[in-house]
Parts: sequence; C-alpha cells; structure tokens
Amino acid sequence: MAAYDVKPNEQVHPGKPVIVDRYTVGARINHWITAASLILLALSGLAIFHPSLFFLSGLFGGGQFTRFIHPWIGVLLFFSFLGLFLRFWKANLWRPEDGTWLARFRDVLSNHEDNVPEVGKYNAGQKLVFWSMSILIVILISSGIVIWQQYFAAYTTVGQQRVALLVHSIAAVAIIGVWIIHFYSAIWVRGTIPAMTRGRVTGGWAWRHHRKWLRELIAGKPDGRSGSNPAE
Repeated sequence: MAAYDVKPNEQVHPGKPVIVDRYTVGARINHWITAASLILLALSGLAIFHPSLFFLSGLFGGGQFTRFIHPWIGVLLFFSFLGLFLRFWKANLWRPEDGTWLARFRDVLSNHEDNVPEVGKYNAGQKLVFWSMSILIVILISSGIVIWQQYFAAYTTVGQQRVALLVHSIAAVAIIGVWIIHFYSAIWVRGTIPAMTRGRVTGGWAWRHHRKWLRELIAGKPDGRSGSNPAE
C-alpha cells in the first residue's frame, strides 16, 4: 500500500489517553467552509425549487437576493470542495479490503468491528460519500452554469436549459441525501465530530475504527504491524 494514508504532520502523542493527530487546521477550516456552503446552497435552492418552500428565502433577504446569491454559493462550494478533493483523494482510493468491509456492514452497525477488515484513514462508507459528493458537485456546477441565465443564457438553448434544470434538481436531491448520511454517520460514530473540530482523536478511537491507519502511524511506514494494541 502507498503511504498516502499517512501525512507527515500526523503524530501519535503518548499519554492517558493516547492522542492521535488526524486533521490539520487548514483541513478543518476547508471542511467547515464546504459544510456551511452546502447547507446554505440547499436552503437557498429549496427556496426557489417549490412555492411551498419559498418561505426559506426569508433567510437570505427575499426571493430576488436568494436567486442572486444561490449560484455564487455554488461556486464557493465547488472551489471549497476542490480543496478537500486535492487533500484527500488518494486516501479515498478503493482498496481490496473495502469490498469486504461493505459486505460485513451489519457488523459495523452492531458494533462488532473486530469482524471487519482493518481499514486505513477512511472506511468504505466514507469513501462512497467522498466520491458521491465529488461526482454530484461536478454535475451541480456544470448544470448550474447552463441555467445561470445572468451570465450564460446567450450560450445555451431553452431545451438545454430545461434538461440542465432537471439534472440539477435531481443531483441536488441526491447530494442532500448523501449529506444526511454523512451527518448521521458522524453522530453515530462517537468521537468523529471532535476530529473535525479539534483535529485529534483518541488512540482508542483510532484503534477501533481505523486500525490500519494507526498501525501505519506507529510504524512510521505503510502497512506497519504491531503485535499489541498501539492505542494503549
């Protein structure tokens, strides 16, 4: 396995409990800008999606301003997520153990993670969320440009705009669903949210959920192995 699961700044700090670096300040800021952009984009998009949801436009100062700011939030989301993509795409490449992890997903839900393969920095579920977000954001920005009439109406036909609007709406619903799964999973796996707020996790958390990554950190090289629990 390549060493891209382990970053030079990630260290294990002995103590009670053991503390493990997981995300830098820059990565955390990048993540929360992306998260905030996606939430604002969803709310503003829903406001102009259906009349029954138009009341959400009040969060943005009314209908006209909502229509104006929505595509710009989309641009912010695209570039912010691009930063995350460049940081983490290698660590999210599919590995042979990921298929086995998915096949034994019931064991994960029932807190029997010793029955699933050891995984690196991200498990198969996190990787699916990452690549789903990547694909859907590209679809959203591409279709969004087609229907951004203020700047691009002269370059597209009405038929193209209608198709793009349909694609944009479907992708928007899909990405909201992916975000809900991501958010629920972060709450479900205790200790995940502190990783994105403080940038650190306990050794016990890393040993339980991302044991292969922790072994690599301890060994100082990819696929390092230790006979005992390095989280102790």
